[in-house]
Amino acid sequence: MIWIVGAGPMAAEYIKVLRVLDRQFLVIGRSDASAVSLEAKENVEVIRGGIEKYLQTMPELPDKVIVSTGVEALLGSCKSLIHYGVKSILVEKPGALSSLELKEMAKLSSNSGAKVYVAYNRRFYASVLEAQKIIEQDGGVVSFNFEITEWSHIIENNLKDGAVMQSWFLANTSHVTDLAWYLGGKPKVMKSYQSGSLSWHQAASRFSGAGISESGALFSYFGDWSAPGRWALEISTLASRLIFRPLEQLSIQKIGSVKIESVPFDNKLDTEFKPGIYKQIDCFLNDEDQILCSLKEQIENARQYEEMAGYNIDYAKA
Repeated sequence: MIWIVGAGPMAAEYIKVLRVLDRQFLVIGRSDASAVSLEAKENVEVIRGGIEKYLQTMPELPDKVIVSTGVEALLGSCKSLIHYGVKSILVEKPGALSSLELKEMAKLSSNSGAKVYVAYNRRFYASVLEAQKIIEQDGGVVSFNFEITEWSHIIENNLKDGAVMQSWFLANTSHVTDLAWYLGGKPKVMKSYQSGSLSWHQAASRFSGAGISESGALFSYFGDWSAPGRWALEISTLASRLIFRPLEQLSIQKIGSVKIESVPFDNKLDTEFKPGIYKQIDCFLNDEDQILCSLKEQIENARQYEEMAGYNIDYAKA
């Protein structure tokens, strides 16, 4: 039995995949409004009241749990599940609102023997899987750059939780940063700069930086949340420049040419389901964790995200 904790839009995406995989599941939601919406959309029964209330009924332990609540409730839901004895959890990104909270979760999971993975579905995009083949054929990544611009005019009108908004780099922008480091290599050395401010994200509104990855690839990044832009990633090998703009698509510029061509690949699963979700869930259910982001990896990455965002974190509290 698989539990889905949370009854929002992501729960609907997970339900579609679990049905195709013929896996039994149970949905536990918090609010009646989200439960009613999901029941009507997916023809599924939703248990109301949240995971803490449901655990009070002493249900039989599930095989695995997918936590897809709002960002503000991810940590609390995971802690309750770990305390109850759940051993395998896939939690929506970013898992918690700071690296300190992630370390708190990691300590609990380590003491209980639970495995927790953070759901960065872009690692599983068909475009990314195709790019990995080209990177391997070309002999590896030599440099990369990525854009982390967010659409402030949309975010400030649609979000309500202040803590989530003030941690938006970790809560959402980490999607593209995680992908950049997954393909290009994690930073060995990095210098970050910030400027500006937004009412809903006071730490900064403009970001830039550069560094060297663990494999020796040079990288740079830029984002301006007060100006037009979009997420993008470019990976360079000795033979090709691979362009993700948008991330679901892949284009290539070959050495000696200025022509940019679309790269064909099989994206059937990414059109039938939310991109990356099918392969991510399949790996999670079958304990194939080579691509999944572990909690340990997310803690290390979150420290870097906090540096890039300019968040003032007191790491001495860890």
